Amino acid sequence: MAALQPPRASASGLQMTRVDAYKEMLGTLDDPEPYLLEHSGLPGPRGNIELAQAAADVRPASELRRWAELDARAAPTGGPEEFLSFCGVVGLGRLLTERDPHALPALQRHARDPRWRVREAVAMALQRWGRQDFDALAAAMAEWANGSWLERRAAAAALCEPVLLTDGRRVRVTLDVLEAATEPIATAEAAERRSDEYKALRKGLGYCWSVAVAAAPETGRPALESLVERAVNTGDGDLRWIARQNLRKHRLARMDPDWVDELLARLG
Repeated sequence: MAALQPPRASASGLQMTRVDAYKEMLGTLDDPEPYLLEHSGLPGPRGNIELAQAAADVRPASELRRWAELDARAAPTGGPEEFLSFCGVVGLGRLLTERDPHALPALQRHARDPRWRVREAVAMALQRWGRQDFDALAAAMAEWANGSWLERRAAAAALCEPVLLTDGRRVRVTLDVLEAATEPIATAEAAERRSDEYKALRKGLGYCWSVAVAAAPETGRPALESLVERAVNTGDGDLRWIARQNLRKHRLARMDPDWVDELLARLG
């Protein structure tokens, strides 16, 4: 099995990144699966994200689609085969940028996958699309934010990426999606709250708000204050948890520690 060589200087004199080196290697392989499995980082705490990004960039669309369709039985959580699923789903983001009409419906389906790594791959794929066409991403996520628990989670995670939130308008659109994704939390039934899908949304909302607020404080502060007010007025424990978790993020403490302390005090 060919080993990845350390990053080296290219012909132009610029040093290759790890992603560049992986892309060069993957471009030479007729069958990349053994290489991807060997260098996946799985089993382990962290999959090889750089390798997945490289595969998404250079492997054929048919290959990416086939990997994306590997389900939890063929590619169980934590095993190296799951990395193939991860690569394929990330690669659907490239197909989105190439205007593949089937890529977005496929990603919406994968957003409901029981494997958390596959759900993270969905967010990465959508962010790739958003870097090219933020408005198209935002419009699609506004629809997902009214869907299932996991679709709501995907919508929030896709938009709450600092590189995408470059101005107040984008942050306002993102806050609208967050508000829609968060809206049913306070009325969820006890059985729903025990589900893994609901817990995944709750966890995601526990950081996403802070990303949007920090990106444009003048736009974000009133929205987070409204969330705190709703949590206090409803007495809902999950809304309180979501608000508190966001307020405890360092990005907000660095922004305005006194404001953060005031809102935490209101939450009790």
